[in-house]
Formats: sequence, C-alpha cells, structure tokens
Amino acid sequence: MASYPKLPEEYEEDELYHGGRPSLPCQEQQVLKGHEGAVLAVRFNPHGSYCVSCGKDRTVRLWNPHNGVLVKTYVGHGYEVRDAAITRDNSKFASCGGDKQIFLWDVASGNFIRKLRGHDSTVDALCLAADDSVLLSAGYDQCVKVWDMKSRSIDAIQVLKGFQDSVTCVATSGASIFAGSVDGSVRRFDVRMGRATADQLHHPITGLAVTRDGLCLLAACTDSTLRLLDVGGGQQLATYTGHVHAAVKMDCCLTPSDAYVVGSSETGEVFYWDLVKAEMVEQFKAHGGVVTSMSMHPDGELLLTSSVDGVVKVWAK
Repeated sequence: MASYPKLPEEYEEDELYHGGRPSLPCQEQQVLKGHEGAVLAVRFNPHGSYCVSCGKDRTVRLWNPHNGVLVKTYVGHGYEVRDAAITRDNSKFASCGGDKQIFLWDVASGNFIRKLRGHDSTVDALCLAADDSVLLSAGYDQCVKVWDMKSRSIDAIQVLKGFQDSVTCVATSGASIFAGSVDGSVRRFDVRMGRATADQLHHPITGLAVTRDGLCLLAACTDSTLRLLDVGGGQQLATYTGHVHAAVKMDCCLTPSDAYVVGSSETGEVFYWDLVKAEMVEQFKAHGGVVTSMSMHPDGELLLTSSVDGVVKVWAK
C-alpha cells in the first residue's frame, strides 16, 4: 500500500516556523566565483564541511562553503565536467563528463588515482553506494555501470540496461539502485533479488532523490513537474508544480527530515514545497539563469545552488 515517508518527531524543531512560514535556507550567505562558464553540478561532501563544483570549463573545484574560500582546483578533464561524488572519509572523489570516462581523484594531492573506462558516450551522473565500496555511473549510452571502488580494475563489474535513451540521474537506497532516463522511465534495480522494475512517467527525467526511509522517490520531469512515487508499487503519491523545467537537466532534493521537497527553475528560482500537502511554502530568486544543480547540507542548515551564470551560491536560514 502506498504511503508517505514517516516524518521524524523532531522535524518540528529542525524546521521551525517563523511568522507562519517554515525556516528554510533562502538567505544568500556566500557566492563562490572562479569557474569560467556554466557550473553544471555542485555537491556537498557527506559531512557538509566542503563542497565540489563541476564546470563547463573542464575543472572541478573544492570549496569551503562556510567561508567562501577556494581550496583547490582539479584539472585533467578534456571536456565539460557534469557530476562528482565524494567519499565519506573525504580522501577521494569521482568526477565525470564528456570524456566518456570517470576520473578518481586524491583530494589532498590533486592527482588521479585512476580513470574508469567503459562508457561509450558522455557520463552524466555519479553516485556512491554500499559504504563507498561501489560507484554507479549513468550515461548517454543508455546504461548504468557499477564499479568496484576497492578493486584496481578499470572495468565495470556490472552493466544495468533496459533504457531506450540517455540515463541522466542515478540514486541508491539500501539494496536498490534507481535511475531516470530521457525515455521517461524510472528503473529500480534490486541488487539482492536480481530484479528490475520500471515505472513510466511519460516525460524525460533529469533528477532523482530518495527519502531517508527508502520508501519514496522524487523525480524531476521536463513537463515542469516533480513527482513523488511509492517505491514499492510505483504509484504516484504527489506532484509539485510552479517552476519551469522544460529543456535542461536540473536537480531535485529533499530536506533532511523529508518534510520539504526542493526544486529549481530554468528562470533562476528555487522552490520549496511541503512534501505531504504538496503546497509551495517558499520561493526565491537564486540566479539570473537556469539553476543547474542543488545540494542540501546534511543538517539542512545550508543549500548550495549552481547556475549557467558561472557561480555557486550558498543559502542559509
């Protein structure tokens, strides 16, 4: 039976209401400048102390978002960088893009550890899983590849197929891998059971986010709609609208308590919706152009946004 994620009892304290509105990150705190051209992705590290940004200028940049300092620039990609994923111990991160391969970096030295080859086209998204022992990559070559991070092999250990078009996003929860595609489908691969299921949303999907309990999946679709799906049965539980999402890849995310859905617009705004009521509770102008990517701090105090305007912004409550 379809059900919403259980909201923790402490969520009323975490996201206090002020003047009838929830306290959510929407006040500009820092502007991180340095990329030449569009910033295609921004990601907090798992503890929220640092972040990385991925640029059309073929660089990955490591920042301290709390004071706005650029810590290091990683150069080596020959094409635009589209996504990155940082390990829990902060020692390594993976990045991907137009190179058709994944770069694994040593954070401290800035050197490559190795390059993972096997995709036949642009790699669009990355996700670490299983306590960082596995890396998932999604690409224009209509598949998700699974890589063993503990091995020295440069070849994927598994390839997940079945898509009819580019795979734009990948997420994980427990033993499940979720991937969204331009073909309008969300596919779930149950690693333990060796089973795959597909839900057809009929519109290209560019972003995914999973609730903490793993029971619900949020999908960003190019009909200017975010959809909340029941993972078990595939039923649509709610839709979130008001933003413009028609032509480009954009993210979606959730606040740590799963109380609020976060989406962005091609017109530069960020939106918050109440997950259960599906009502918009906050919106603000973040950038002058498309908001390409977002990342929520693990404690919900900060939100990162990136844009085609070439900057990353840090938003606080």
